[in-house]
Amino acid sequence: MLRLLRNISFFLILFLVSEQTFAQSLYRYRFEEPWSISVSAGPTQYFGELYSLWKYNEGVQPDWNANIALRRTLGTRIRARAEFTYYQISGQDPPSDPRALRTPRNLHFRARNMEASLIGEFHWKPVKVYNITRSYFNLYGFAGVGMSSNDPKAQLRGEWVALRPLQIENNPYNKYIVVFPTGIGAKYKLSVYADLTLELNYRWTLTDYMDDISAFNVSEFYLDLLADYGTNGEGPNPDRLRLAIRNPDFLRENGEPDVQKILNNRGRIRRGSGLTERFDGYLGINLGIEIYLSPDIWDNWIFRNRLYEKRFRFW
Repeated sequence: MLRLLRNISFFLILFLVSEQTFAQSLYRYRFEEPWSISVSAGPTQYFGELYSLWKYNEGVQPDWNANIALRRTLGTRIRARAEFTYYQISGQDPPSDPRALRTPRNLHFRARNMEASLIGEFHWKPVKVYNITRSYFNLYGFAGVGMSSNDPKAQLRGEWVALRPLQIENNPYNKYIVVFPTGIGAKYKLSVYADLTLELNYRWTLTDYMDDISAFNVSEFYLDLLADYGTNGEGPNPDRLRLAIRNPDFLRENGEPDVQKILNNRGRIRRGSGLTERFDGYLGINLGIEIYLSPDIWDNWIFRNRLYEKRFRFW
């Protein structure tokens, strides 16, 4: 009988200790960590005078972007984030749909820009929860406002020339522009500390000059372009005309603009769509990882543990 009581006591103590240990192991993950940091990257697609997916079937002409963001939980389903993005966009006429009648322009551009923005996120499932009870799959929508650099360039004689300082269309535009990020996203929980993210985002802008093109043709300012070019390129700023008119029908055999043909045509040489209300923008699809900045993340991080273990290895 005494032996039986000893065994019962032993198992009871063992049960209480194991239950307490299990409770403590779960309790260490019972935290609400409002802060997180994420990195992501993916393709970008420009939309403007040199590309139109909506009206014509012109395929995809992707560039790329990379993004880093800091997030904070504000409410049950609401989070805010501040982010910084480096992105590349470009466009050119040669692959244009023939129905667009844009190929004869022979125009192109590229831009390497940076953007900083503040964004609000609304999530389908609650996000103000313990990290261990965070949903394995969550959808969200977002919108915000930001500032982006705006530095389009075109190639001339093998070199990329900044277009904004040239004011080709006699219409100066800003180096920095306002952007409005909008889109949808999805998250998949990889661990207590990390999520896999996928976002579809579009940047709306208030400028028609991300590609340096807006006017339908050069008729309103072609005389200024000719004055800067001179007769044979000896004018004060001949590159303005060289970059404004790339149509082979108005070039000489040596590739220089044919001044007489331009005069005879009175500048009715197509340049853009001429729709002043049509602003440029770009689309991005980003895949990334989000890390929640919990107090014990470094104590449990696999690389930290491996490094810690090596300190005690003497063989």
